Amino acid sequence: MADPDHIARLCYARLESLPRRGRPEAGREWSLLAAVLQTDAVKTEVVSLGTGTKCIGQSHMSPNGDVLNDSHAEVIARRGCIRYLLQQLHSAVSGGSSSVFCPSEEPGKWRLRPGVSFLFFTSHTPCGDASIIPMTDSPSQPRPPGASEKSREGTGAGGDLKRKSEDPSEGPHTKLARVDNQETRTEDGGDTKTSFPSKSCQSEGFSQTQATETPEETREEEASATRGPCASTGLGGRVPDVHRTGAKCVPGGAADPLQPGSGYHSTGELRVKPGRGEPTLSLSCTDKLSRWAVLGFQGALLSHYLQGALYFSTLVVGKCPYSKEVMNRALVTRCSHVTDLPAGFSVTPPELLQSGLEFRFSQAQTERQHQATQGRISPCGAAISWCNVSEQPLDVTANGYKHGVTKKVMGTAKSRSLLCKLELFRSFLSLVSATEPSARPTSLRSSELKTYWDYKQASSSYQQAWQQLLLQAFPLWPRSDRKLLLFH
Repeated sequence: MADPDHIARLCYARLESLPRRGRPEAGREWSLLAAVLQTDAVKTEVVSLGTGTKCIGQSHMSPNGDVLNDSHAEVIARRGCIRYLLQQLHSAVSGGSSSVFCPSEEPGKWRLRPGVSFLFFTSHTPCGDASIIPMTDSPSQPRPPGASEKSREGTGAGGDLKRKSEDPSEGPHTKLARVDNQETRTEDGGDTKTSFPSKSCQSEGFSQTQATETPEETREEEASATRGPCASTGLGGRVPDVHRTGAKCVPGGAADPLQPGSGYHSTGELRVKPGRGEPTLSLSCTDKLSRWAVLGFQGALLSHYLQGALYFSTLVVGKCPYSKEVMNRALVTRCSHVTDLPAGFSVTPPELLQSGLEFRFSQAQTERQHQATQGRISPCGAAISWCNVSEQPLDVTANGYKHGVTKKVMGTAKSRSLLCKLELFRSFLSLVSATEPSARPTSLRSSELKTYWDYKQASSSYQQAWQQLLLQAFPLWPRSDRKLLLFH
């Protein structure tokens, strides 16, 4: 079994080794960290790391694939791992060495080297269903930061401990991500100062006031978050309470009852990431991790080259409010009944572990370090990606684009994150070009393959597995508009 504290130390140390650009401001900004680690009989090492708490609104999604839609740490870490795997495959098909892959028995296909596996680390429970956790007073599950007057200053209703919404209009000290050195400002009405994508989709909120909530619901949520493990029934009684999530149930399914205490949420539901202003189409990180436990984390494009899907053997969560029972409910049991998957795919949930080490830029740590002169605490607007590749391993973004881009380069390669769909697709096409035509997988030999959509659909086994997952577990999962996937 993996040592969860050792895993956490490796991930935290990797971030500390990177340049400071994109890091939260200590005592005023917080973020989340996630990482993918590769392990074998000799060593365990971080191969991809990400930080971030943001995602963009649906109107800012690009048909050119050149905007990074979801910048939550878990998604950043996984996409960085895709970059790493693409480079490893490129080396393998070119006759070089790879620490990950070796040829399989199936022509044109590759498999993991014996003894190689991948672990996933996240500094906090994933947003969505896995964050609906019973409140306790145990040291490993601290009371939410709403318990102090200082932490509630300038905030609205309660949400889960992981994410906290920021309102850019509050306070002169609120630091925003910038495009062309101009602040982007989005309030509930979606008003922005620039024509570029703004922080219209904010992070999931421990203190988020949803636009659909009534003042009574807002007060009840704040009160229950403040009181900790029990909430008042209003009749002199006490009922168990839970950490809240700002992620909204997808349309067509069960809605949150919004009752006091533990009756506030429905559990086991698909959820979209929350935001003030324009809605997002990004599914919660809980839902994405559940999907990866069935389809693998390699995605449709890499599946062309692989004999079987790639699964995380272990998932380690840092010190934070945590329930193994809830994690199992959210990440394992929702998909445990899925059958009739094609060869190479299976329901493969990770082993669930927790570390006792807290991320130094966590929201709870930031609350403890905060000084009154620093202004309001807020989530960091930037997202950091690092992966173990030879060229441009570091990628810092904000609002779906490279951090600090100017108007002059918007729409060019200089503004694009290396993790956006277009850049990953181009890396994949480079891999295909580097593969001798006779050595290419059968699924890649058609001359009809032109667009990103074409290549994804041609990965037939992956698409079959995806259809079974949709039919049996996630029928309400929103599908991407094909118009956003026709770039080439």
